[in-house]
Amino acid sequence: MRTPTELEVALGQGIRARRIAAGLSQAELADRANVSVGAIHHLERGKGASTKTLTRALAALGADGWIDQLTPPPPAFNPLDLLEARNRAAHVTTAPRVRRRSGAPR
Repeated sequence: MRTPTELEVALGQGIRARRIAAGLSQAELADRANVSVGAIHHLERGKGASTKTLTRALAALGADGWIDQLTPPPPAFNPLDLLEARNRAAHVTTAPRVRRRSGAPR
């Protein structure tokens, strides 16, 4: 298992590789991401960059889609399932109700 520092360095190396593959300098990426050159420098070296810098740099590189892989998709919500569960909880008897006329023998 890698340490948090090792993960930050690996992430920074990945950002740097994407930047170079896109043919951008750190200054160009910083301009596109609307962050400082120092922020890009720190990000690429794994030296405590903020999540805002990371997400802006990824968006500027067109690589922000991978963030979706970090979070599981929300569970499918079907309001009819909720209604059915509530109805099941409300009905404790399983026998059907029978209506009897008043005065009829039991």
